[in-house]
Order: sequence, then structure tokens, then C-alpha cells
Amino acid sequence: MSEQFLYETLNAVSSMGFLKKEVPDSVAQNLNPKYELRPYQVEAFARFFHCHKNDFPDKTYPLHFLFNMATGSGKTLIMAGLILYLYEQGYRNFLFFVNSTNIIEKTKDNFLNPASIKYQFNQEIHIGHHRVRVSPVDNFEGINPSDINICFTTIQKLHSDLTTEKENAITFEDFRKHKVVLIADEAHHINVKTKAQTELFESWENTVERIFTQNDENLLLEFTATHDYATPAMVNKYRNKVIIRYDLLQFRNDRFSKDVVIVQSDFDQKERILQALILNQYKQEVAAKYRINLKPVILLKAQRTIAQSQENKANFHKIVDSLTAKQIVSIRKSDIPIVQHAFRFFDENNISDGQLVERLKREFHKDFCLSVNEEMEKEKYQILLNSLEDKNNRVRAIFAVQKLNEGWDVLNLFDIVRCYEARDTGRAKIGSTTVSEAQLIGRGARYFPFVLPESNDRFRRKFDGDLEHELRVLEELHYHSINDSRYIAEIRAALIEQGMMDEREVTRELKLKEPFKKTDFYKYGVVWLNDRQPKDYQRVKSFADLGVKKRNYTHVIATGHGGATIALENGKKGAVVKDETRQDVKVRDIERNVVQSALARNPFFTFASLKRYFPHLASMRDLIASEDYLGGLEITFQGNVYGLDDNRPEKLAAMLGLLSQIEAEIRQQVTDYEGTTEFRRNWVREVLKDKIMKFDAKNPSAAEDPQFEHFVSAKDWFAFNTVYGTSEEKAFVRMLDRRMSELANQYDKIYLLRNEGHFAIYNFSDGQAFQPDFVLFLRQKNGDLLTYQLFIEPKGRHLKDHDRWKETFLKEITAAFEGKTLTFEGKKYRLIGVPFYNNEDENVFRQNLESALNQAVQTQ
Repeated sequence: MSEQFLYETLNAVSSMGFLKKEVPDSVAQNLNPKYELRPYQVEAFARFFHCHKNDFPDKTYPLHFLFNMATGSGKTLIMAGLILYLYEQGYRNFLFFVNSTNIIEKTKDNFLNPASIKYQFNQEIHIGHHRVRVSPVDNFEGINPSDINICFTTIQKLHSDLTTEKENAITFEDFRKHKVVLIADEAHHINVKTKAQTELFESWENTVERIFTQNDENLLLEFTATHDYATPAMVNKYRNKVIIRYDLLQFRNDRFSKDVVIVQSDFDQKERILQALILNQYKQEVAAKYRINLKPVILLKAQRTIAQSQENKANFHKIVDSLTAKQIVSIRKSDIPIVQHAFRFFDENNISDGQLVERLKREFHKDFCLSVNEEMEKEKYQILLNSLEDKNNRVRAIFAVQKLNEGWDVLNLFDIVRCYEARDTGRAKIGSTTVSEAQLIGRGARYFPFVLPESNDRFRRKFDGDLEHELRVLEELHYHSINDSRYIAEIRAALIEQGMMDEREVTRELKLKEPFKKTDFYKYGVVWLNDRQPKDYQRVKSFADLGVKKRNYTHVIATGHGGATIALENGKKGAVVKDETRQDVKVRDIERNVVQSALARNPFFTFASLKRYFPHLASMRDLIASEDYLGGLEITFQGNVYGLDDNRPEKLAAMLGLLSQIEAEIRQQVTDYEGTTEFRRNWVREVLKDKIMKFDAKNPSAAEDPQFEHFVSAKDWFAFNTVYGTSEEKAFVRMLDRRMSELANQYDKIYLLRNEGHFAIYNFSDGQAFQPDFVLFLRQKNGDLLTYQLFIEPKGRHLKDHDRWKETFLKEITAAFEGKTLTFEGKKYRLIGVPFYNNEDENVFRQNLESALNQAVQTQ
């Protein structure tokens, strides 16, 4: 057996580019469109598709895989995608099981309820031109073979049903007669026998293994965030089964989670709660300022008992009901930076202490507070818990003991208050209470997605490179605790062990030079940037305008005939060639009801959907008849075309194929946004700011470089104190310095600005944000007051192909401003995009730069 885990083998395969990173339309088009697939999810799908179809070391049947993925990484969406893929592969029966009833109810809602805000599928599922339903079942007898049939159960109930005869319960025979996909969530709970390394009578693990092995075509897919890689028996069992390992540290460092901040204070519990309430409201006010719809939630955690939690809730209501502006003033005295930021924001936005009191009393009224401890209230609170992000859910505060440690999906939890002071430190290892607290923090650290024009990714932290930005607070989870150094050290250790904190992190400060801030260029200069706007499809008046090719779609008619080969004496082969004929048919000549039936089976071709991309389309009749749309296309029928005139099923199949091809071609061209070709002026002093940035210490960009800092400190044309970037970017600055005397002969007011996330420009074709690394300003000496603004992007050779669209965009900027200038206060500006700089091709860049400037001069 290979010593490597399967995921390690796949890591190598993926890194070498041998893994096909494509998600089929049957999956991508049938998942809920509000969930954009993230890179690691595409990677997980690609690995499963590869392993399902291809051999790998120690591959055994029935197939068994484990997805070891972080809490909050979207495992449920991956399950939904795998269900769709396996349905297309012929599977119809799925068993979902987990150890918790709470998770069962939540998952049912996610898979079965289209009205749920966390519904995983598209509103309609279409696979192979047929609409598919998702149906809950108790067993796999008498099911609809066209449906996705899912049996939801707990591992405890599954074990009981299979070992005790019950009416309508699932049986071992179900798994023998039908091929079934078993999906185990929180799968670390089922390995009792393996971890104990002993044969336990009728354990849950025994039950799962027994049903799984009933049929070689069964599949077992396990999902867990906490797989055991230490126990030798577990290592042996799962070495050829772990398909991906994407742990919490990697998830966090890829910026998909909130950052955890421990807010420790010497306040008593009452003041600590009030401080947490103020910070929670601060987040709502910041979100409102930027038009982000957010209702931040706060969790108040009791230590051990429901009685303690009930007492916390009663005390909380007293604090809120009796709150005064004087008590707010006492919190203002805090020296905690985040608290100071909050009060500075309130002051700058004219929110007085009295107004803050009124808002806290309104927002945290007892009607909007929820206790999740009582089992008898479980049904009521489970619905509210699972919909905390819903705009109609007003809950702001939650009181709990242990109910939320597993299976809780919440994005808008921003504060957790530890409502007790006892700790279990003092022993050699981290105490169980602290571990439990860290697990709860991990569940609350799911990122709350929001969109900004300059960021393409709503699901990632956006301000690791600007820790002082107002919106940074929406990327943090604040854990409010007593100021006890021993406890703080232990909870930090637990969070580091879990991956929710990274002890290797460092912060770096990027500062504008003081002499630069005194220049006229900084005080009065402008930088020209464009905007992103919704894509305007008014120019689109035909299929051809969106890339649909006017070539015949070929449909092969199954003839039922075969060919035969004849082995000749000399070893050569002769063939009996079958007769084949072809016939071209215009779509407009196919019976209208056949065409309409095909259109009805493809949800892309609803009139509302088409109108989005083809605003001049008058009607569905126009779509079918017009030369600009379907009426201008033909289908080539190949095979036995005799009797084709009356063969409506074959025409329908051909139309469905043609529509699928048209849809694929259109989807390749359509986007939601575009970049404006008009650029607006922005004051340099408002765009360029000092920044505090956070890095993984292993990131080469974080390395302090005293030599480079000393080098740029003497360059008055370079605005910042250093560059925290790649060697390629630093090489570009040094190259420009070598050319500076030559440039100074032709230009004055030369400034190179480092763009460390200070601004973005937007690709003309699709509105994708691009943050060029540098902007170079050169003013001509000939008295015309013409300044060239050049966008420059150093790029390593290994990234050039991946970012080719950026280089194309830079060239488009140059073309758009050929012979054209922008004017402000009597001064003229010309925008130029320079092809990528690469250290190995430095002379090529110099030629490109000189050519761009010379051409700009010639076209004045």
C-alpha cells in the first residue's frame, strides 16, 4: 500500500495541471446561483470526478471517499453538487445520515425547501433535458426512478431501523437491490470501532460498513472538519480514501473566514456585556453607512447549566432596560483600540450617546432575544437559528450553553461574550472547556459576504491589506473575555491548534514619505480611474452579437444498423461501409409545437431570461421565426433521414441539442458588468493612504528589506517608504531608477505610485476589477502641461498566461486614448496601459514603454 494519502497524490496531480478543473453544466447550472463556487470547491469536485472515473493506487470497490474540509467551507453545497453529478451517472437513491437530529432538520431544509435562504439547488433542476425533483423517502422501495430520492436519518435511527424490524423502515435488502450513495456528515462520529481498535458488537460503524458493502456499486461519501490523522488504525483505513484535506488554517489564510479578535478587559461582567453590545451596534452602523444589509448577532455563552444561561438572559434584559447615556460614557474610557474606533465612528457620524442608548434598547428588546437551551422549544428556535441572516428575522441576541457546538451555520454572528470567569487552565494540555469555547468560536467565524465595486470576491476578507479601514470590523469576530493572562494564553493556544489563529502572522506598515506629502502633486494632483456598471446589452440585436455561430448543428439519427469488418488473408482488414445520408433542415421549417416543446424544456430559454441579454427580442414567436435568432439556423440530420418529415421525436431531440449548444455559446459571452470607457478624476491625496497590512510570516512579500527601504528613501519620485511585494515588483522599481536620468531629460514631475489595494480599474468587457501594481506619472517639459498616466503591472513568467486578460485590458486602455486627452483645470492627461513587465524580459518592457510614449507624442 502507498505510504502517501490519496489527497497527497492528488495534490501533486493538481499542481502539475493534470486535473481537469471543470464542473459540468448538470452541476453548475443546477446549484443555487447565489452560491458562487469557490476554488477549493471546484478542486474538490475535480478530484472526485477524476477518482470516480479513473484508477488510482489501492482503488477498491465499493468506492469510499472522505472530504476533510473546514467548518464553514460549504460542504453541504459540495454534497448537493455530488448528488447532481451522480444522478447524471445513473444513481437515484441517496442516504444522508449524521449523529444529530438538529443537523438532519437543517439539511432537509437545505435540500428540500426552495423557500429556505440556504436552499442548495436551483429553483428548477434540469438534467438531460428533463426536469428532476428532489424527494424525501423512508426507504428505496416504490420510489420514482426519475427523482433524486433522499432518505434522511440519524446514525442512531439507521442502526435501530436495521437491527429491529419496523414497518416501512429501511432494510439491508434496500442496499443489496439498489445502488445507493451513502452521505455521512460529521463523519468523525462513526469510527468507534476503528478508533477503539477492537471488535465492538453492533456498533454504528459495523452498521455502516455492512450496508455499504451490500452492493459493489454503492458509494460512501464522508464529510468532516475534524479527521483523525494520528491513530494508526485510522491512518490505515483512510489512506486511500481522503480525497481532499482543506483544514481551518488554510481556509482562514485563504481569507474565507472572519478573523478572531480577543477583546479582553478589566470590566466586570455587566460592563463587558455593555461593551460587546456597543461594538455589535457599531458593526451595524458601519454596514449601513456602506449600504450593506447586515443585522449583526451577539451570543452570550453560559458555562455549564441552563439555569446559568437563564440568569444571563434576565441580567441582560435589566442591563438594556435600565441603560443610560452615563453608562455609555463609562465605556468610552476604555483604552481598547477597537472600542476607541467605535466611538470615533459614532462621533464622526453624529450618533450621540443618547441616540446610541435608544438604538440599543430598540435593537436588543427582549422580543429580539432567543434562548436555545430548552428541548421543548427546539422546533421554534431551530427555525430562527437557521435563518438568522433572513431580513425578516429580527433576533439580535442568543443565549446558550452547549447547543450550538456542532451543526450551526451562521454568517452574521459578530460577538461572543463569555459570561463566566472560571477557567480550567493549569494542566499540561488545553482544558476541555477551553477547547469547547474554541470550537464555538470556529463556528461563529464564518465570513459574512458583502460586495464592493473594487473586489471581485464577496466571500473573502478584503482588508487584510488595510487593517485601519472602517469596513475591516465586518471581517472580525470579537470574543469578549476577562483580562486573565493565563486564560488568554490558553484560548489563544486552542484557537491556534484549531487553525482559527495563525501564530506566524505579522503586520507591516506602508507609509507615504513626508516630503512627498508636501508636494503639489500630492496636494492638488489627480489620478484617473474608471467605474464598473451593469452590462448594457442594448447593442445586442441577434444571436451572432453574443457569439452564436451560424454553422449547422449536426444531429446523428440512430439507424440501428451496424458495420462489419472482414479479416483478409494478408492480415489487412476490409470494411463493409454502412449507407449514410444527410439532410439540412431550417429551424423555421420544423413544426412550431416541436420547437416550443424544446424551448419549454430548457429554462435558459424563457422569455424573461432571454430579454436580459437580447433586449430587442419582441416575442417568443420572433425568437423562433426571425433570421437574427433561431430562424436563421439550420440542423444537419445525419443517418437514416427517410421518414424524417414525420419523425417528431428525432426533431425534438435535435432541437434540444441545438439549444444546449446555443446556451453554451451565449454563456461564454455574457457578464453582469462592464467597465466604463470614461475615466473620472480622483484626488491623489484621497486615493493614497498609509496602510497597516497583515501577512503570513512565510509570505515572501512580508519580509523586511532594509536594503530596498534605504534605496527608495533617497528617491523623491517614489511615494512610499517601501514595497511589500514580489521580487519582480522591486526589480521594476530598480529598473526604472536606472532609466530615471533619461526620463528626466524629457519629463518633469515624475512620480511612481505603488498601488497596494488603494484603487482598482475595471475591465471594459466584463467589469472585472484590476489593481495595477504601479502608476507612473510623467509631465512633458515642452510647456503643453500634458501628463502621461501609465498603468504598470510587473508579472512573473509563471503568472503571465493566467492574467493575460489584464495585459489585454492594458492594451485596450492605450488604444482607447490614442489621440485623446482628458482635461482638468487647464491641464491635459493621456492614459497609457503598458504590457507586463518581467525581469527576465526587461529590455522588451523598456521597448514597450518607449514605444507607448513615442506613439502618444505622435498622436497628440
